[in-house]
Amino acid sequence: MKEHEHATKDKTETMPARDEVAKKAYALYEKEGRPQGHAKQNWLAAEAEMSGHGADEHKGHGDHHAHMAADFRNRFWISLVLTLPILVLSPMLQKLVGLREAIHFPGDVYVLFGFSSAVFWYGGWPFLKGLFDELKTRKPGMMILISVAIATAYLYSSAVVFGLTGKMFFWELATLVDIMLLGHWIEMKSVMGASKALEELAKLMPSDAHKLMPDGSVKDVPLSKLAVDDKVLIKPGEKIPADGVIVEGESSVNEAMLTGESTPAPKETGGKVIGGSINGEGSLTIEVKGTGKDSFLSQVIDLVKQAQESKSKTQDLANTAALWLTIVALGGGAITLIIWLTLMGKDFAFAIERAVTVMVIACPHALGLAVPLVVAVSTALAAKNGLLIRSRVAFEGARKLKAIIFDKTGTLTEGRFGVTDTLLLSQDIDEETLRRYAASVDANSEHPIAKAIAGASEKKSPVENFKGIAGKGAEGWVEGKEIKVVSPGFLREQNIEMTDKRVEQLQGQGKTVVFVLVDGALKGAMALADIIRPESKQAVATLKEMGIRCLMLTGDNEATAKWVSDQIGLDEYFAEVLPQDKAAKVKEVQARGELVAMTGDGVNDAPALAQADLGIAIGAGSDVAVETADVILVRSNPADVVAILKLSRATYHKMMQNLVWAAGYNVFAIPLAAGALYAWGVLLTPAVGAGLMAASTVIVAINARLLRIKTDPQKKGGEQGSPSDKEQSARKDQTETKTTKKET
Repeated sequence: MKEHEHATKDKTETMPARDEVAKKAYALYEKEGRPQGHAKQNWLAAEAEMSGHGADEHKGHGDHHAHMAADFRNRFWISLVLTLPILVLSPMLQKLVGLREAIHFPGDVYVLFGFSSAVFWYGGWPFLKGLFDELKTRKPGMMILISVAIATAYLYSSAVVFGLTGKMFFWELATLVDIMLLGHWIEMKSVMGASKALEELAKLMPSDAHKLMPDGSVKDVPLSKLAVDDKVLIKPGEKIPADGVIVEGESSVNEAMLTGESTPAPKETGGKVIGGSINGEGSLTIEVKGTGKDSFLSQVIDLVKQAQESKSKTQDLANTAALWLTIVALGGGAITLIIWLTLMGKDFAFAIERAVTVMVIACPHALGLAVPLVVAVSTALAAKNGLLIRSRVAFEGARKLKAIIFDKTGTLTEGRFGVTDTLLLSQDIDEETLRRYAASVDANSEHPIAKAIAGASEKKSPVENFKGIAGKGAEGWVEGKEIKVVSPGFLREQNIEMTDKRVEQLQGQGKTVVFVLVDGALKGAMALADIIRPESKQAVATLKEMGIRCLMLTGDNEATAKWVSDQIGLDEYFAEVLPQDKAAKVKEVQARGELVAMTGDGVNDAPALAQADLGIAIGAGSDVAVETADVILVRSNPADVVAILKLSRATYHKMMQNLVWAAGYNVFAIPLAAGALYAWGVLLTPAVGAGLMAASTVIVAINARLLRIKTDPQKKGGEQGSPSDKEQSARKDQTETKTTKKET
């Protein structure tokens, strides 16, 4: 039994790669409880090894909204408690309930002034501070409006207390501050919920790893101590601590939180695993290939953060609208004050209340949140489904796409040979036997076509006297019969006649046809081609329903391209296109006046991805650093292309809904606040105005959170490109091969 040792910090060790994920995870564990599985001091040591500039970047960013939410919450509750005596001491409210004489006492207005001052300075401080910040940056916004409103009410009411003739607005001031604090608290909670994707991703990493030492012992070490080529033991049910390649063991791995694929992926020796995924029933030993910033998860976190912080074109519109709304609110407040004082003949107390209400109700808070909240929600939603957005501008423009070009190999097809048709050329043999004979012989060959034939049958028989036929195929004895799996060239060489028209049809489709001879007699044929992904046909059909033309680029010949196009239902295809000419084909389609997306594997397709209006790298697997792509799809699943385009449209619709609501409600709210319906007895107090403004902000936040992404429930994605995964899917595809029998 291997010895299990507990690690301690060794200052003489070589400085390991800095583990950004460990640092991010620690900030979360600190907030939610002590790390499990390793001593807290090791996490502190890991943090100490970070560079001073970047060590607390994520922690500071992640805690910012939480700190603000807690601050607004505390100020709200304290201000609410202070508001109670203000309400009791307000002369107007005392008269309203008929308790003026019972409650009134000498000097009560000074006590009222004291409580109101506490609410103004303590509860209103975030807004007063925001006023100076906005003035300093020369970006007038909601903080200026709120500050001007509460400062006007406070200063005027204070002047009344100390001798000015007029009406006090202390209870309106206090309730206004309370409602604004409550609205900001709710808003911060909504923002925290919308941007929680980074925290959820960071929490995927375990706290430590079981490192295999040179002497065979197992040593628990923090993630920051792992280096490339280290070997790590992963027990059943544990989280995988780093990206790597399996060197020993078999298991199934749940990668749902990383790729969105709900079905656990089978893994065996040689297969790739991703840090943060969950090991299944077997024990695995992996060789570490990616840690810290080089790990898949850390790169995903960075991509999500970049996408959430990247500027949206729609945000520019919202910012401009918010600026003008601020100007309108300040100007509207001043005009309201002047009109009520001069034209309507009302007293200053009435006019100032109208002006304050206008400035409060017109706060562009909802307008400022309309786009950022949708951006945060859509980016987080995409990441959870294995759709990584790198360029928000290109992503938002995807709603206008009119054409999408797919690279064939590895995108619409699986990029590997598979048996598509089985022909029986004799009545004395059945399909299963024919495939078993061929698979048994070719299982001994390393040729790519032979490997595909070997996967055509799960049942195989022992082979004797196997040998290859140079350039023509292979032969061997199976169940006492001489079996040959050969090319058309072998038949011509041996003068074996082949007149079946079905063979010509298959060859005309660009397929490779091999023949099976049993004891020298021709018994059947098998056609092979690049396997079309099961999801491709449905994805193309859905895109066409969305009004998007579907095209294909391939280096294959005309016959192969036409067959794939016909099978999937494409609108157009380009055959025999060299990798360096793919970008020119994208330009050709763009020249027709269409916005074009290009979908490829991100390798040979890089120039075309960069040329397209939207570059989509599909099947990125562990390689998320596809610099030329605007969107990266983790799975090799064309259905995800549909999902990202639907999400783009849904995101834009949510942004427009929020902008229309946030700006549109002011068209009705501002005149109402100014007293347009005063003649009919409708008059809003500043507190009611604040309530309406806060309600509009909450509605915008809730609407953003309602954004959903419609994905195909039958997704078959999830492979990460490892050889073992390909072999697993190969077995599945053989059940879908077609068999045609010769008519008698």
